[in-house]
Amino acid sequence: MESQQAAADPQAAADPQDECTTQCLAQKEDLAQAIMARHFRPSLIVTEAWEGYTFAGLQIRIKESMDLYGAVLWPSALVLCHFLDTNRDKYHLTDKNVIELGAGTGLVTIVSSLLGAKVTSTDIPEVLGNLGYNVQRNTRGRCKYTPLVTELTWGQELEQRFPRTSHRFDYVLAADVVYAHPYLDQLMDTFDHLCQDGTQILWAMRFRLDPENSFVGRFQKCFKVELLYDLPSLSIKLYRAWRSDKTSGEIT
Repeated sequence: MESQQAAADPQAAADPQDECTTQCLAQKEDLAQAIMARHFRPSLIVTEAWEGYTFAGLQIRIKESMDLYGAVLWPSALVLCHFLDTNRDKYHLTDKNVIELGAGTGLVTIVSSLLGAKVTSTDIPEVLGNLGYNVQRNTRGRCKYTPLVTELTWGQELEQRFPRTSHRFDYVLAADVVYAHPYLDQLMDTFDHLCQDGTQILWAMRFRLDPENSFVGRFQKCFKVELLYDLPSLSIKLYRAWRSDKTSGEIT
């Protein structure tokens, strides 16, 4: 009789794995909310529109440009910045050589600079004006190293612009650089060129369509990959990747 009652009791019959899954999802949601809480808006009417963020114990003001897709700040940048800010002991950026791909509005560049890195911030020419404005506005007088804002079109003149013998980066940072655009091959070539032995890639990505899924599969053939964050409510994952000796220099 007792066994029949226990079976009929939903709590008694609960699967421990289900409870673990529920707890894990709750933790992920708490993390997602903590990340988005980094964002604030001006409390008063201002003459220039900006969005506010808090990282490295400082307020950061970002100007967006709605005319350009790359000059809008997407949540993946917040995820990457939160990770860098809360994992300083393990991912120590002070005095490290860092390059950001597709820097956009510059938030990741700014946070990395505030955390002590020597940052090269890159994007296409159309984005550089707004990018440079945000970077200078938020790093001047605040950072050990002045960030370098420069053009980089994926896949083009990589060895001329960033010779592998003289440009060795500790970290390659990227947030939301993979979506339904026609330059995924060039992006992969750029990752491959910049990532040498000892380089770590930290890459936050929002999953939207099939191109994102297929790119991750291709990426995993060329690099060793570790999942750091999985945030279902934001549809964002954060990866760490590094050179796989077995596939060094091979792009398929």
